[in-house]
Amino acid sequence: MHDLARTNLIMKPARKKVWIAIAGVVGLAILLIFIKGLQIFTMISAAKKMTPPPETVTSALVQEEDWAPLLSAVGSISPVQGAIISSELPGTVAEVAFESGATVKKSDLLVHLDTTAEEAQLKSADADTELARADVERARDLATRKVISKAEIDAAESKFNQKSAMTENMRAIIAKKTIRAPFDGAAGIRTVNVGQMINAGQQIVPLQSLDPVFADFALPQQSFAKLSPGLEVRVTTDAVPGHVFAGKLTAINSMVDVASRNVMLQATLENHDHALRSGMFAKIDVVLPEKQKTLVVPGSAISYAPFGDSVFVIEKQKDPKTGKESQTIRQQFVRVGEARGDFVSITTGLKPGETVVGTGVFKLRNGMAVTINNDLAPKPQISPTPADT
Repeated sequence: MHDLARTNLIMKPARKKVWIAIAGVVGLAILLIFIKGLQIFTMISAAKKMTPPPETVTSALVQEEDWAPLLSAVGSISPVQGAIISSELPGTVAEVAFESGATVKKSDLLVHLDTTAEEAQLKSADADTELARADVERARDLATRKVISKAEIDAAESKFNQKSAMTENMRAIIAKKTIRAPFDGAAGIRTVNVGQMINAGQQIVPLQSLDPVFADFALPQQSFAKLSPGLEVRVTTDAVPGHVFAGKLTAINSMVDVASRNVMLQATLENHDHALRSGMFAKIDVVLPEKQKTLVVPGSAISYAPFGDSVFVIEKQKDPKTGKESQTIRQQFVRVGEARGDFVSITTGLKPGETVVGTGVFKLRNGMAVTINNDLAPKPQISPTPADT
């Protein structure tokens, strides 16, 4: 008993020290948490009072310009004259008088087929014709002296006409075996060679007249009332990037296609350098004579998004506390029209004279403060060089 009491008296001060140590540790932890919380609260308060520096942007003025309305379509280039030169008669190729891709003139020799047999037959036919002519002359002489009857004269003249027709037929066969260019143009790649036996109707070479050329396209019937021959037409093709071919609307089809309700049109273009070739895909714009007021902004000012296109309008705003004036941006949703060069037309959402952010719209958000610096701003053009693609 005495030992147990002595042990309890020894352990009481030790327990007291343990509890004092625990209380000290807990108190220190609470103090650290309080200090850290105070620091976080101070940082949050400072962050709320901080304002980000203004973003530097370029500006563009919403302008009202006179744009001639365009009717746009896609079509293809076709030659004013074009044909696949073929052989009308069978025969053996004796001569090819042109090179593939060469420019030929009307009546230039293209291909000559072997005509040795026909030429021999022509000599025989010529001899028969001369004999028949002599018989006719003798018959006429005898008829004047009333030695022969009228029927004998008619028979001699008929025989002469038959022989003459046979002679002309042989000359026609020889001419048809001498194949010439029917018009000026550019020859394609030939498909026959010397010594080759060809059949009637076999293709020899394509021939295309390349200056001028046609642009064939179609527009909806709603545009029919606006169309008339002589309207200006502009044609572009990815085969000749950056070049606009000017022409005139020369033909309007007399009927509307019942399946598509489109009317076929044809424009004529100058093609001195032969840059346009038959079959090329082309974009065609018909320029209507009247002009209309159109709001335009640079295409770089548009922020395109699936939920709607928008621009950032730059506005001046005064701080109610300090009275200091600053420039802020307001996101404005717009409806975008057609694009020409570096410009885009705006149908709704903006007014003339407003200032919008010209470049860098991807890094902005509604209500931001901005500063304008146009020192290095690109200058948009209606006909940029090189062209926008």
